[in-house]
Amino acid sequence: MKYAIVLSGGKQYRVSEGSILEVDRLAAELEKSYQFEEVLMIADEGKVHVGAPTVSGAKVKAVVLEHVRGPKVRVFHYKNKMRYRKTQGHRQDYTRVRVEKIAPGKKGSED
Repeated sequence: MKYAIVLSGGKQYRVSEGSILEVDRLAAELEKSYQFEEVLMIADEGKVHVGAPTVSGAKVKAVVLEHVRGPKVRVFHYKNKMRYRKTQGHRQDYTRVRVEKIAPGKKGSED
């Protein structure tokens, strides 16, 4: 099975061709293609290419499906015996993408 580890928004995601994932909001239009340039590792049929820090020339091509918002998270601050209460809410913005192709670059170290 072919898969890759990509870096997006400071987080690492394990992706394979055809998989759908939610990443932090990307500045991309709906139904347009998007390329993840920072590919940290590619594994293909037992061959593993690890980058230092990225695999040179490797790209993961994806299609933007939709922009969504995550569930609301309530933050409540409270101080005992001080009559201090503060409520705050937050909803994270995500982009849902479908991985179309994993394009390997130059060969890195093999394990």
